[in-house]
Amino acid sequence: MKIVEVLTYYRPWVSGLTIYVERLSKALARQGHDVTVLTSQYDPNLPLYDVIEGVKVVRIPVAARVSKGVLMPGFGPMAWKLAQQADVLHLHLPQFDAPGVAMRGRILGKPVVLTYHCDLQLPTGSFNRLVDRVVQSMNQLAGKLSDAVVTYTRDYGTHSPFLSQFLDEKLHIIPPPVELPDYNSADVQAFRQKHNLGDEPVIGIICRLAAEKGVEVLLKALPIVREAFPNVRVLQAGQYENIIGEEAYAARLAPFFEQYKDHYHLLGNIEGSELSAFYNCLDCLCVPSLNSTESFGLVQIEAMQNEVPVAACALPGVRQPVTMTGMGEVTAVSDHQALAQAIINILGNKAAYQRDAELIGTTFSPDETAKAYVALFEKLQRGKLIGKTIEPAAYDRLRAMRDKYGR
Repeated sequence: MKIVEVLTYYRPWVSGLTIYVERLSKALARQGHDVTVLTSQYDPNLPLYDVIEGVKVVRIPVAARVSKGVLMPGFGPMAWKLAQQADVLHLHLPQFDAPGVAMRGRILGKPVVLTYHCDLQLPTGSFNRLVDRVVQSMNQLAGKLSDAVVTYTRDYGTHSPFLSQFLDEKLHIIPPPVELPDYNSADVQAFRQKHNLGDEPVIGIICRLAAEKGVEVLLKALPIVREAFPNVRVLQAGQYENIIGEEAYAARLAPFFEQYKDHYHLLGNIEGSELSAFYNCLDCLCVPSLNSTESFGLVQIEAMQNEVPVAACALPGVRQPVTMTGMGEVTAVSDHQALAQAIINILGNKAAYQRDAELIGTTFSPDETAKAYVALFEKLQRGKLIGKTIEPAAYDRLRAMRDKYGR
């Protein structure tokens, strides 16, 4: 099957959305499908054409930027060319160009699947509000033109204004793809030495330094946690410098990072075996996101695969990994006191929160995600799907595991 994946940013850009599409695309390629990613050349140093682990990547030059969006005059012609060759078009929102690609699919009679990863919420300001309205209009049009809409959980689908309109029409739930690179004890030892880790408890957070991630909630919780665990350390993995549109946020948090520099450490982006070693060194992962730009938090599953419990906020979708597995605690959004108490509970009895890491890993493996998408693609080729939205059986197995442990 010839599949075209369409999104604004692709690797080496680091975000949950790009990592999702990378993992899915590689899994589809491993299963014998012809996969092409159509995306932006957001960095002019990136090649226009590339092949990465069996996945073809086509990047379109960027003529101008509007907030975090990009304008690409060459996008339309290339989308038309690739759509003609494709068996299915797979769009990833939020994305300004999605309606045009969906329309091409309609004209050519090709199935169009739209995966909605999260809501887009830009910083305050009249210009950003205008951009928000334009993007929402584009999302609506893309949704109407698509044959199926996919999201990670029914919880997020029910609470999202965009997704909820498709609940009884064409919304499908597919678990997101999660995997971690192999590592060994030497990798863990090297990581511990690099960051001078001893026997102190370690809290992890993994995200780029962006306003929606709620890093300041953890910073406010830290003094409370230190009352119970004075030598606690926080390791934040993810880009924290030169992030488009987040300069003011970084400047606002800079004094806090300086104040807690002996306990809070910014690591920057880490990948490969070092990322796996990072999780292996944690006692608790924290996900304090503030709004619906976060719809699940793939990092939660990565942590759980390493037997690390999670303190997560109660946002729709984001609360689901902990709610389904019982592997952690869920706290109110932006409540630093509740977050501190959840972290203290986990650090005080980590074993009580640990669950079957193998079952969690299997549920969210990229190969299983790819199989679910291919099944959807094939059904669409045989005729349009309409029906009530249900979650996959794998989610029921996770809840059964949770109930077994009584949490």
